[in-house]
Amino acid sequence: MRAVSLTTHEIKPEEHARWWEKRWPSVLIYEDDAGTPAGVVIFDGNTWSFYLDVVGLGDRLLPAWMRLEKEAVEYAFGTLGLETLGGETLAENKQVLALHRRFGFKETRRYERLVDGEMKTVVWTERGK
Repeated sequence: MRAVSLTTHEIKPEEHARWWEKRWPSVLIYEDDAGTPAGVVIFDGNTWSFYLDVVGLGDRLLPAWMRLEKEAVEYAFGTLGLETLGGETLAENKQVLALHRRFGFKETRRYERLVDGEMKTVVWTERGK
């Protein structure tokens, strides 16, 4: 999962603590059908990101992605009352970009960002309520 994330190094507790001090986003734990924690969804204003246990979910990964995205979008526009929702995806992460398109997200811009010392293309996708 790190290979297609904007932060690819192992995040130490001190780095986590600094991140939490700067903001207090809405964080949801994703549980698989058996109730086992298998991922996280983070909402920070009208920006979101998600991470799944790719190895642990194995062949259940695609259904998990579908369910997580569906429920996260419903939560954003329902519970959080957002009018728009957007996020960053590395351009090379074609599977997630296809998933976002399936759920109505549109690419609005591309830009370069430094990831582990290498410039990578980032795609911003967004959708409205």
